[in-house]
Amino acid sequence: MYVKDRMSKNIVTVAKDVKISQVLDIFESNDFHRLPVVNEQGYLIGLITEGTIQSHTPSKATSLSIHELNYLLSKTTVESIMIKKVITIKPNCLLEEAAELMMNKDVSCLPVVDDDNRLLGIMTQKDVLASFVDLLGYHDVGSRIVIAIDQDKVGLLAEIASILAKENISISHLVVYRTDMVDVVIRVSDLDGQKVGKLLTEHGYQVVDILINKGNNN
Repeated sequence: MYVKDRMSKNIVTVAKDVKISQVLDIFESNDFHRLPVVNEQGYLIGLITEGTIQSHTPSKATSLSIHELNYLLSKTTVESIMIKKVITIKPNCLLEEAAELMMNKDVSCLPVVDDDNRLLGIMTQKDVLASFVDLLGYHDVGSRIVIAIDQDKVGLLAEIASILAKENISISHLVVYRTDMVDVVIRVSDLDGQKVGKLLTEHGYQVVDILINKGNNN
């Protein structure tokens, strides 16, 4: 799955000459925490975030009154405090690359840009988590069966797929977790998870969990 398939494309942006007081209004009205800063041609030139604003706001220890603080924010422009060295990602990068970059750089969003640095979208932690949920098929109607494997081997997944295919059971999602053991998590559209679990058990597999989703997950 690529970044371009999961990024938010309807982006609200601001210009560099917008005042911080206006940015705060946008944040509050839309429940935003960050805004890309672009020039007139749509090229990314910075990023303004709640954290950036807070770090440039006088602390309570100062003698500034609320009136003075509001006046200061109404005169301060985005350009004067925005993040200028923005960590970005390209649209054809894999979703895993975006997640890894966010973790390594400790950022909560990645503006998505083309080779010329034109803003195309934005990838947030929420987008990554939503993609993860979709990849696992959490909201899909059907049954989730977890199989514990003592020893991994070549052809294991093909073998499981073949067993189910002979009973006309189609796998919609498949995930493999490797730790001390191998956990194979499969999702099928069949709502009779117990039947699927019994079938796999009869073929020597250790079924450790069965979850049936009838479409009530939110």
